[in-house]
Amino acid sequence: MFLHDIWPKARIGLYCEWYREEALAAEGFDPEFPVAEQETAIQRLRFRNLNAALHVDMATAGITPTRFQFASYPKVWQDLTSVIHDEIDTRFVCQNPGAVLEISGDLTLTRNDEVISFINRNLEPSRGYHQFMRVLPHLLRARPQAQVVVLGGDAVSYGAAPAGGGSWKQLYIDEERGDISDADWARVHFLGRLPYGRFLSLLQISRAHIYLTYPFVLSWSLMEAMSAGAAIVASDTAPVREVMRNGETGVLVDFFDQDALLSQLIRLLNDAGLRARLSGAARQHIRQHYDLKTICLPQQLRWVDALGHSGPQAPIA
Repeated sequence: MFLHDIWPKARIGLYCEWYREEALAAEGFDPEFPVAEQETAIQRLRFRNLNAALHVDMATAGITPTRFQFASYPKVWQDLTSVIHDEIDTRFVCQNPGAVLEISGDLTLTRNDEVISFINRNLEPSRGYHQFMRVLPHLLRARPQAQVVVLGGDAVSYGAAPAGGGSWKQLYIDEERGDISDADWARVHFLGRLPYGRFLSLLQISRAHIYLTYPFVLSWSLMEAMSAGAAIVASDTAPVREVMRNGETGVLVDFFDQDALLSQLIRLLNDAGLRARLSGAARQHIRQHYDLKTICLPQQLRWVDALGHSGPQAPIA
């Protein structure tokens, strides 16, 4: 806030992650979780936008990773903000036919296994964990050879903790466990958070990857899954549609349609040709639009260099 008081000629570039609009797009998306304290919701959102409001007059330029995030900002910010993704290092995040993931001393998974993956930073409704868990009993019965690997912590990244205490992870395990036999439950592996190398190994061996999200900032894990050549079933929500086309680079289903999620997963698992086509196109899309060396880093360097110029900076599309 006070940099210009000390260095009046300093040019300041700001990272613009998310501006919470009065439309409550993410907060009011899921009717199962209505916005708490609706009468003060607008005021609370304005408070969350305070950081942006305090800095807009002093910023020379802004940078944001996606057009979905860009669109969340008012015009005064859009006029000075460039859309440049953080990047995916596609040389490192790539297909690996020899990838393995050790689950336990008795179980190591490879691409020869029917691995289904689901990943959140923390397992919570804003990333569709509840929808995934409600499909899980039916998926296990339909795919008796499948191994389901779930990554994610027990805390809360977005939204609130469960009203009754505890974690979302355990709440939905308790909700669905009675509908899953012990034999089927033995094929479900909650691994918490993994070192990055093991995380990539999971993406590389995954036969079908599930990604669900509210209309909120996209998880980079989706784009890493695309770069690793995973075949993906994802929610048909705005941030996903920006990077994935239904039937071309993945399969999109309505966030709330559990039957569609199950049927499309089964379709993908049954059709090796479809998986190969979607996964190849997904990786190619990330390489063409989000690659570190050839796309994002050159744009980032141009953005930083422009901060040192005396004239107004034109946003980089």
